[in-house]
Amino acid sequence: MNKYELAVVVSAKVEDEERTQVIDKCKALIERFGGTITEVDDWGKKRLAYEIQKMKEAFYYFIRFDAESTAPAEIESRVRIMDNVIRYLCVRLDEA
Repeated sequence: MNKYELAVVVSAKVEDEERTQVIDKCKALIERFGGTITEVDDWGKKRLAYEIQKMKEAFYYFIRFDAESTAPAEIESRVRIMDNVIRYLCVRLDEA
């Protein structure tokens, strides 16, 4: 099992309930592909470095999890097509 972090940037135009559903779907995807969620870090609404889809702000979430090496590709392929997710990135955390 490797340690990973999934960064998800959710549109600021959606309601709180929809935003919660997006993060719950991300968590469900991780668990579906054999991952174990260790931490969910909600950074809240932050200013974007540059304008994306005419938005200047978005909500940032970081989900840390343990999973096999095949899981991140599967998770990313499904997060890519999710509504209200404007950016995402899954990286492996080094053992440091």
